[in-house]
Amino acid sequence: MRVLLLGGTGFLGPDVVHRLVDGGCAVTVFHRGLVETDLPAGVRHIHGDRDHIGTYAREFRDIAPDVVVDMKPMTEAHARGLVATFGGLVERVVIVSSSDVYRAYGRLNSTEPGPPDPVPLLEDAPKRERLYADRNAKPHDRAESLDLYDKILVERTVTKERRFGAAILRLGMVHGPRSYRHFPYLKRMDDRRPAIILAESWARWRGTLAYSEDVGAAIALAAMRPEASGPYNVGYAAPTATADLVAAISTVAGWNGRIVTLPDLELPEAMRPGRGLTQELILDTTRIRRELGYAERTPRDEGLRRAVRWMREHPPGIDDPMSRLALDYDAEDAVLRVGKADRSSGNCA
Repeated sequence: MRVLLLGGTGFLGPDVVHRLVDGGCAVTVFHRGLVETDLPAGVRHIHGDRDHIGTYAREFRDIAPDVVVDMKPMTEAHARGLVATFGGLVERVVIVSSSDVYRAYGRLNSTEPGPPDPVPLLEDAPKRERLYADRNAKPHDRAESLDLYDKILVERTVTKERRFGAAILRLGMVHGPRSYRHFPYLKRMDDRRPAIILAESWARWRGTLAYSEDVGAAIALAAMRPEASGPYNVGYAAPTATADLVAAISTVAGWNGRIVTLPDLELPEAMRPGRGLTQELILDTTRIRRELGYAERTPRDEGLRRAVRWMREHPPGIDDPMSRLALDYDAEDAVLRVGKADRSSGNCA
């Protein structure tokens, strides 16, 4: 099978490439050439600008791919470029999407008014009605501008195209090597903070985690299985509460501090979470397991251990948002002093 990846040298791409090569696929990676990740021998590279993908149509025709995997379609323009370039050239595409297409995500970040949607979310759960839900978000990792980002528009554009079929992978909260998703917690631990403070609503909030190598396997599986079609949720079967996540990170990081949980209103306003935490973001991942035989190979805590090791070995550079992480330890110390004084009355846990 000839597989063309759009992207493939960033966060998830190398894991996908390795799985495809292990599966006997002939792999070509189209990317900007800014990062030359160590990929298996025999992988072909085409350097180019995703925003002008149509200018590389002849090279793509020479490859004659059986399937195209779009690793990072961020905007409606990206999706239109994909359709215009590969409509009529390939029979199938695999789109890497996100669980942020669900209305529950809008409930969570308060862009969609209404009561919480029931969880776990099946693939036919209601989608967001308001676009560009992340325009004011602070990315947890290096990212382009989010002003035009919306996976809903990507999915709509691709699924309207009748010249090829599409498998769409809606990922949970992906972490692992090459990501700083959990860096704010690890930095506090490595700075030897005596405690990490969590608002009660955030401590009990639950979501679906997904480990990067397993996600790469899911994407490769969808590419190699011709019957893969439509949306698939991807992530661990069991959700994780924030307090449990921080505790697991502390264990693999060797941190011996305390996790302090306080009522939201007892925290300074700057330390209070958003109001949408009554909405959890838990995915039902039954479909990809049942239809494609997907199963994780990496236990959650082992994935966290690998992620922690990578973050320590690769501290964020100056061009990464995490290098400019603003942590107000003075404010945290003030809260801890109050909590220590009030502990006898049960205000600090």
